Amino acid sequence: MDSMHPDPTPGIPPSLPDLKAQVARLEASHKEKGLPLSGRIIHVMHHLPVEIVRVVPADALEAAGSGVLSPPMTPEFKPEDAETTVESAKWRIHARTAHPALVSGIKSLSDTHDQVLVAWTGEVLIQPDSTASSQAPSNKGTFPSIASSLAAPFSGATEAPPPPPQDAPLMVFGGEFNDTDRKELKSELDRFSQAESGKDKSEKLQYIPVFLPPDVSKGHYEGFCKKTLWPLFHYLLWLDSTATVPSPDPSWLAYEKTNQTFAHAVAEVYRPGDLIICHDYHLLLAPKMIREALGQVFHPNVGWGTAHPSPSHLQANKKFDWDKNEETPLADKSKSEKLGGFLNNVGTALGQHLGALEHFHGQPTEIMIGMFMHTPWPSSEIFRCLPKRKEILDGMLGANLVSFQTYSYSRHFVSTCIRVCGYESTPGGVDANGQVTAVGYCPIGIDIKRVIHDRDQAGVIPKMQALRALYKDKKIIVGREKLDVAKGVYNKLQAFEKFLQVYPEWRNKVVLIQVTTPALSESPKLERMTAELVSQINGTYGSLDFTPVHHYHQALEKDEYFGLLSVADLALITSLRDGMNTTSMEFILCQDKTAKSPLVLSEFMGTAPSFASALQINPHDLLGVAHAINKGLSMGEQEKVERHANLLEGVLGHTSHTWAATILKQLLENVGGEHTAHQTPALDLSKFVDGYKKAKKRLLLFDYDGTLTPIVKVPAHAVPTEQTRDAIATLAEDPKNVVYLISGRDGDFLEEHWGHLKRLGMSAEHGSFVKRPGEDEFINMTESLDMSWMSEVEEIFKYYTERTTGSTIEVKKASITWHYRNSDPDFGDFQCKQCLDLLESSLAPRRPIEGESSLACEEGGTNQTIKSWLAKRISRSDPWRLTRVKSSGG
Repeated sequence: MDSMHPDPTPGIPPSLPDLKAQVARLEASHKEKGLPLSGRIIHVMHHLPVEIVRVVPADALEAAGSGVLSPPMTPEFKPEDAETTVESAKWRIHARTAHPALVSGIKSLSDTHDQVLVAWTGEVLIQPDSTASSQAPSNKGTFPSIASSLAAPFSGATEAPPPPPQDAPLMVFGGEFNDTDRKELKSELDRFSQAESGKDKSEKLQYIPVFLPPDVSKGHYEGFCKKTLWPLFHYLLWLDSTATVPSPDPSWLAYEKTNQTFAHAVAEVYRPGDLIICHDYHLLLAPKMIREALGQVFHPNVGWGTAHPSPSHLQANKKFDWDKNEETPLADKSKSEKLGGFLNNVGTALGQHLGALEHFHGQPTEIMIGMFMHTPWPSSEIFRCLPKRKEILDGMLGANLVSFQTYSYSRHFVSTCIRVCGYESTPGGVDANGQVTAVGYCPIGIDIKRVIHDRDQAGVIPKMQALRALYKDKKIIVGREKLDVAKGVYNKLQAFEKFLQVYPEWRNKVVLIQVTTPALSESPKLERMTAELVSQINGTYGSLDFTPVHHYHQALEKDEYFGLLSVADLALITSLRDGMNTTSMEFILCQDKTAKSPLVLSEFMGTAPSFASALQINPHDLLGVAHAINKGLSMGEQEKVERHANLLEGVLGHTSHTWAATILKQLLENVGGEHTAHQTPALDLSKFVDGYKKAKKRLLLFDYDGTLTPIVKVPAHAVPTEQTRDAIATLAEDPKNVVYLISGRDGDFLEEHWGHLKRLGMSAEHGSFVKRPGEDEFINMTESLDMSWMSEVEEIFKYYTERTTGSTIEVKKASITWHYRNSDPDFGDFQCKQCLDLLESSLAPRRPIEGESSLACEEGGTNQTIKSWLAKRISRSDPWRLTRVKSSGG
């Protein structure tokens, strides 16, 4: 699924066997072409899919005090399923139930690939050995079971939460473990993996724990992730924050350090040919950092190449300073080393732009990285509010592939890269100065087998019977969400109130059972508002023997949860923004055995495109939601069956297993091809220098913009660095060398920045003016040409400048350029095409030249033709024979 193509008409998705066959064919094709594949996948995700318990002597626990240990963060309230447990004298490891779709999808790939999961340990539960239990640690909190309190919904939201009990479990962070504990934990995780694989010999999954210090872990997850990124991705813009508007600086450092730690953990286990897949917003910097940790550097306009000729994938000349959170050289580089590094960049560019230099190419290095975003991706106007926006985007664009839940999310991402960073779009993704990243989309689903197993347990039927007896002759509307703003619980209650107001015939005939679970960043204000609204609805439309809204702020046992979904007459999901929503899919599977009840679903859900047969609503339109509720409750049986059949097809067609296979297929489709700049091999520096030394005479031609300086929005800011000036000076001073700068800039600009180098030749305005080495003046190569056409072009450019905000005209002696870098990217491209059509019909045989957000007219033809002509002219004008001609740049 390619996000750059129009959103396709929904059809029958490929089956899991078909997807696996496609993956096998792609891998075989890559191997035939010489691309090494190890058959192993490294998944990089925030949290290991396990809960870890550290058993310590009771006296040691008392002696530790509260300096190291801390109360746990609010746990996720999920149906519990700790099937696999590994125990030893010091450790208890249990399967974690959070993110079951992701974990299920990863495990489904184990029948064809070895897999490594690199993830944070999470907070480690501390238990004294006198109270250690072989049971999985409970994550259901202290709320009573819904089975015993169905008539007593939660009503304490207006009160402050009680303090944790004296014997509340304490947590420690893995980053505080010593080396011995870390080794023991890795060994226990290996045992756990073996225990899991014992149930199915085809499952081969290795767990690699990432250890983070407490301040880094909290700053990363509770800070930058939950207070900065998560609200932004859900269009909240920190306006509904439980505290003040966040300052991202301290938490940003923790976010950087966490991503860097993950990158180095990946580098430690990486083998050539591994496929790497990073997951979600916790690790947006990881793709680029992983490449750097594996020894790749990015060359503008060329792509990723090896940083050093050493075969080691770890950079030997750098160490990581954890205090400063940066890489620092081990020793200051000499002038010759600086020149060598510069020549390496130049050599990479030569390898890209001169196919005749194949003799100098080293072996291609391919590090294959994909990234999947499980959260929504906002529009560019929302994302641009993020202070560290470019760093985030550049980190993601270190991947070969970035994939999203929906087509619209992928489209927003491409637009963000264009509008925020000024990068270009390609037919398949984004081109960031030569670094091409494919952009795709693929909806994730649920583990069908697991949900059906839980739905069909014997304990579900008694719960269904109890619910039906309790709400006899009533229609049941069900909802289950975390209690945070993005889930839209408050909007749902408002809409239900509107429904009872507009449709009085339903009063005393329908109940809303709303189950909420605490979010990580709990909002007392939202809890209070929710409780007040529930009381208001029940006070207005209820009676002594009827309560329209039953709000349960607690976790459910699996039997209770699936029983509730099975008896419901309507599911109501009103999220303001969300990626995957498991409740909607689980409701559809549960209803397949019962009444085929309809689903009312927010159009802002990531699952909405797959569920066209749901009653899709705008959760902000309260009256529209009320109408949808009425339609769902009044729906005829035939329509229910037809809609349910379509919904079920969507659930069965997009499972967690097909999602994982599709992501793997998308990644394989976007590696090893000529269309991606990641494949550009870096020049073998040792061979290049050897050839350079043997040559008796050398001609070196350097392009300016994009080669010696980066592409910038303001042309005047494209000035060379001191290191670049020194390297060019060193080359020009060698009597064996003839060195030219070839640029579209005018002579005055080149003279200002390079005129002090007397042995440097310069070509200005794409060959219109040439200054030979050792001479003081530029020669006008267009002196005898008719340049009257420039006034006509200037008038055309003025016409489009007046109609394109932010565009400018640059008039030189022999050329004229229209720049629109500071204009709206989409409108600028549109205007450029219109202007190009007009120029081509007016200026034949002169051909306008499209550049980086620019359109130029000059004598002589295209940019590449001019450079080729100039190279030949310079080489013929010299009194000696050249051993080899080299060029750098586009």
